[in-house]
Amino acid sequence: MSTPADRYTHGHHESVLRSHTWRTAENSAGFLLPHLRTGQSVLDVGCGPGTISADLARLVAPGKVVGIDLSNEVIATARQSIAESGPSNLSFQVGDVYDLAFTDSSFEVIYAHQVLQHLSDPVRALREMRRVLLTGGLLAVRDADYSEFTWSPSEPRLDRWLALYHQITKRNDAEADAGHFLADWVRDAGFDVWSTSTSEWTFRTAEERTWWGDLWADRVLYSEFAHQGIEFGLTTPEELHDISSAFREWSQSVGAVFVVAHTEVLARNGVPIRGPANRSMS
Repeated sequence: MSTPADRYTHGHHESVLRSHTWRTAENSAGFLLPHLRTGQSVLDVGCGPGTISADLARLVAPGKVVGIDLSNEVIATARQSIAESGPSNLSFQVGDVYDLAFTDSSFEVIYAHQVLQHLSDPVRALREMRRVLLTGGLLAVRDADYSEFTWSPSEPRLDRWLALYHQITKRNDAEADAGHFLADWVRDAGFDVWSTSTSEWTFRTAEERTWWGDLWADRVLYSEFAHQGIEFGLTTPEELHDISSAFREWSQSVGAVFVVAHTEVLARNGVPIRGPANRSMS
């Protein structure tokens, strides 16, 4: 979810969407759920295939939920899924987080999951979210902090994967350790931060490890992560195959664990930003 000037480190390979479709409001928006109520209007920024959006729509019905993503392909997938079994108060649009196609003060809640870490100008994006949020409305953002990821047993090839991920995101002018900066970004955009928390995804059981290990083993070989790493001259196909094997071997280690750390911020919108003024900010 970014402008065409921003390059998405993961891309939309099947291995990436496999991860995105696993996400639910329960495992990815738990910090927001106690603050939702029926009838609210919600914008899900960077909605991906819409699994979290659908959960949010069920929770706030009959209030409307709109999911936006920059990818036409991903939005088509989300629309197809909702056409088959989704709630009627949910819709999807192709949209640019830096230039949201909504009037000022359109939503009561804005949620963005794993979005800001991929943007070259997260504060500008947050200011645009603030523009379309009602005065007193709620912002809920959650982003990973790769520097806090941990796994056991130790594996030098996974250490190399993490270092490579940081190198690629840096070349994309993105921030892999967004969790470190999330609250500051939100404050810089003019929001009143009133809650900061952390949570994690933990992959511990044999089934969880296999799913996570296979997912990243494929992403390391076939996603934009792989293509960009080679394009930037940061890695080789041989090294990527080695890292991919390391993920599968890790997943089969008895007692292995992988922890994905996140930071979450809840904030209120004080004085709304009007459209023309917002466009001049950067």
